[in-house]
Amino acid sequence: MKRMASLEDKSVLDFENEIHDVRGSLFTRSDGPRNRVLDSIKIVVLSNKINLLMVFGPLTILLDLMSDNHGWVFVFSLLGIIPLAERLGYATEQLAFYTGPTVGGLLNATFGNATELIISIYALRSGMIRVAQQSLLGSILSNMLLVLGCAFFCGGLVIVEREQVFDKGAATVNSSLLLMAVMGLLFPAVLHSTRTELQFGKSELALSRFSSCVMLAAYAAFLYFQLRSQKNLYVPVNGEESQNWNADDDESPEISKWEAIIWLFLLTVWISVLSEYVVDAIEGASTEWKLPVAFISVILLPIVGNAAEHAGAIMFAMKDKLDLSLGVAIGSSTQISMFAIPFLVVAGWIMGCPMDLNFQLFETATLFITVLVVAFMLQEGTSNYFKGLMLIFCYLIVAASFFVHMDPSSVVDPPKPSE
Repeated sequence: MKRMASLEDKSVLDFENEIHDVRGSLFTRSDGPRNRVLDSIKIVVLSNKINLLMVFGPLTILLDLMSDNHGWVFVFSLLGIIPLAERLGYATEQLAFYTGPTVGGLLNATFGNATELIISIYALRSGMIRVAQQSLLGSILSNMLLVLGCAFFCGGLVIVEREQVFDKGAATVNSSLLLMAVMGLLFPAVLHSTRTELQFGKSELALSRFSSCVMLAAYAAFLYFQLRSQKNLYVPVNGEESQNWNADDDESPEISKWEAIIWLFLLTVWISVLSEYVVDAIEGASTEWKLPVAFISVILLPIVGNAAEHAGAIMFAMKDKLDLSLGVAIGSSTQISMFAIPFLVVAGWIMGCPMDLNFQLFETATLFITVLVVAFMLQEGTSNYFKGLMLIFCYLIVAASFFVHMDPSSVVDPPKPSE
C-alpha cells in the first residue's frame, strides 16, 4: 500500500511538473520574441556611448525644415551619420561570426564603404559629379594614409619589443589592383589635359565607360580568387590565430544572423536619408565656412564615413592582428577603386549622367603618389610606429593640398595671378 501511495504521489508530482513546463514554454513563446527584440535594441542602440549622437539625425531634419542654415545642417547630418557608420561596422562584424574569414573580411570592406557609396550616389543623382568623384577619392586616401597609418602607429606603440608582421602576398595583390585603378583614372585625365582626344569630351567618356567595365570584370575575378582559389589569403599569419577567425576564444556573437541582417538594412536606409541632407548642404556649407568644396568632399566626408573602419583597424593592430587591419584599410581602398568608382560610372551611364574617370590631373596625381608610397611601405611585410607616423604625415600634406586647391570645374574664370 505504501508503495502504491508513493507511486501515486510520484505520478501527481510528474503531472504537476509537466503542467509547469507547458505553462513555462507557452509563456516563453508568447513573450520571448518581444524580449528578444528589446534585447537586440539594447545591444545595438543603447550599448555604446557614441550612439548618443544618433539624436542629431532627427535634429537634422527639423533644422532643415525650420531654417536655411546649410552649415549647421551639414554638421548635424555628419554627426548623425558617425554612430550609424560605427553601428553598421558592428552589425557587419556580428554577421561575420556566421561566415568565414574571407567572406567576413569582404563584408567588412563592403559595408564599411556603404556610407561613402550612398553619399556618392545621391551626389550623382543631384548632378554633382565632382562631389561624387572627390568623396570616393578622399575615402581611398583616408583609408590608405590615415587609417593604415594610425593602425601601424598604435600597433607599434603597444607592441614595442618587435616589428609586427603581415602577409606580403595579400598586400601585393591589393597593391597591384590599386595600380590598375590608377591606370584607369590616369589615362582619361591625361587625355583631357593634353587635348589629344579625337572628339573632345566624348572620347574620354567612352574610354571611362570601357575601362570601368574592364575594372569591374577584374574585381569580379579578384573576388573569385579570394573566395575560391585563395580562401586563406587574409587569415592572420600568426600560427595560432590562423585556426580561428576570432583569435580571442571568449569572443562570440551577441545577436543572431537574421538580427544582424535586419540591422544592416535599417542602418543603411537611415544613412541614405541623412546622406541626402549631407549632399544638399555641401555647397551652402562651403560658402558659409569659406572652405573649398574639394576640401570638404575629400577630407571631411571620408573621415566621417571611415570612422568605424578607423577604430576597427586600430583595435586589430593593437591586438597584433595586422592582417585584419590591412584587410580593412587596403581592402576598402581596393573595393572603392575597383568597384565603387566603376560602378558609379556605369550607373551614371544608365541614368544619362556623364560620370567619367577623369578625376582631374591634380587628384589623379595625388592618388598615384599615395599608391606608390603605400606600396613601398608594404613591400617588407613588417610595420612599426615610425611607418605609421610617416603615413599620417603624408595624409596631413594631402589635406593641406586640398585646403588650398581650387577645383577648376567649380569656377567659370579662375582669377589670374597678379603680375
